[in-house]
Amino acid sequence: MSARANLGTDDVDRRIGARSFARLLGDWRPPGGRGLTAALADRVRLLVLDGRLPLQMRVPAERELAVALDISRTTVAAAYEALRDAGILNSRRGAGSWTQLPSGVAGTGTSSPFSPHGDRTLFDLAHASLPAPGVELRAAAARAVEDLDAHLGGHGYDLLGLPALRAAIARRFTARGLPTTADQVLVTAGGQAAIALVLAALVTPGDRVLVEHPTYPNALDAVAARGARCVPVPLDLGTTGPEAWDLDLVTAAVRDAAPRLAYLVLDHQNPTGALLDDAGRAQLVALARRTGTPLLVDETLAELTFAGPVQAPVAGHAADSPIVVTVGSAAKVVWGGLRIGWVRTAAPLIRRLGALRAATDLGSPVLEQLVAARLMDDLDPLVDARRVELAAARDHLLGRLGEAFPSWRPSRPSGGLSLWVDLGAPVSSRLVGAARRHDVLLAAGPRFGLAGAFERYLRVPYSLRHDRVEPALDRLLAAWHTLDEAHPETEPTAVA
Repeated sequence: MSARANLGTDDVDRRIGARSFARLLGDWRPPGGRGLTAALADRVRLLVLDGRLPLQMRVPAERELAVALDISRTTVAAAYEALRDAGILNSRRGAGSWTQLPSGVAGTGTSSPFSPHGDRTLFDLAHASLPAPGVELRAAAARAVEDLDAHLGGHGYDLLGLPALRAAIARRFTARGLPTTADQVLVTAGGQAAIALVLAALVTPGDRVLVEHPTYPNALDAVAARGARCVPVPLDLGTTGPEAWDLDLVTAAVRDAAPRLAYLVLDHQNPTGALLDDAGRAQLVALARRTGTPLLVDETLAELTFAGPVQAPVAGHAADSPIVVTVGSAAKVVWGGLRIGWVRTAAPLIRRLGALRAATDLGSPVLEQLVAARLMDDLDPLVDARRVELAAARDHLLGRLGEAFPSWRPSRPSGGLSLWVDLGAPVSSRLVGAARRHDVLLAAGPRFGLAGAFERYLRVPYSLRHDRVEPALDRLLAAWHTLDEAHPETEPTAVA
């Protein structure tokens, strides 16, 4: 939970205007105009719980919002009252109302949307993540326990990461065509920590950060937490090939906005699944060199490609220059519970990142690093098995969606973990609410964008365990048929 959630009312100095709030709400009205109070409360709740409406944000006064939405003040007042009862809004006479998390949401309760796998009875189509490879992980953990003896006599802190793991990650990069040494690698507590650390080093509050639109939502959150502003460059959502990126448009955005950094997911882009070819990567690096705009390249999904070789790393076009900073993670290929990520860039920048890291944490867990080191040098069989499994899961899901939802238009990515589905109408947020009432977790399309974009879209992972796919789709179909029902008690979910 954001630290802002703990602020008192005297600390609240952020507000959103009625017109901006109306735009953020999007197309929230149910067909026929009935049930407006419940529908409005439902949409505000969704915006707060999935992070699109920040915590401790003062919402418009009832009269102002009623005018902006062209509805009665009574409807707004009733919706606000429902949100106060649900713990989404807090109010004080003369001070207005502001957003907050309801009691218990930020904890480890089984119904918490901020605890991704808290309730295992739910059907999780929100989180693009795989279950652990039990046999391989147990074997690596057993060997890591033996390796642990050599470390027990030390203090256990290492800002850069264990040398054995850094060397193993470096060998993995070298095998992919990017010669790398251990001093060019820093180990973090997951890929998200890697992104946040690089932003802390290279971006200051008020700076602009170029992002693809749509993109990985936790990266958008990290940019916002840094106090920076996103410069969105739209992707062509009609393709998953290299033409998804309009590189002329990217060039114009860099020229016009002068961003301090560009955050890019070029390997099975999250959420669209698009893959940029080597020529496009070379063009982006040339742009970065020419303009002095560092590229923060997220390769978390790079190795999950289904056909042909894995694309060579973007940093291969930059030699040892810090103009390209690569982040990766073991979460998607191995398991999200193995909190191991990394940064790969020029050695001087790695040392700078290590020094900066001391302000937030003093290193990653030793035992987890030893497990990852054992896995890294023998990763190919596991990756190959994952690719075969995921390709079959993608094809099965595409077939089932075609049967059950003929009006939907899903992408067909050549790798990654999810489909980006055009629903044919701006109903994504409403579908998330309806699905949750049928025990299915979804992530609304706008979670992957800015200012309420992508209400026509839904990300649907094909990483759900095989025995849960069919019942999940049956429930999703039932939710689709009850889409017009509004229930403000529904909770959305976080995204991975």
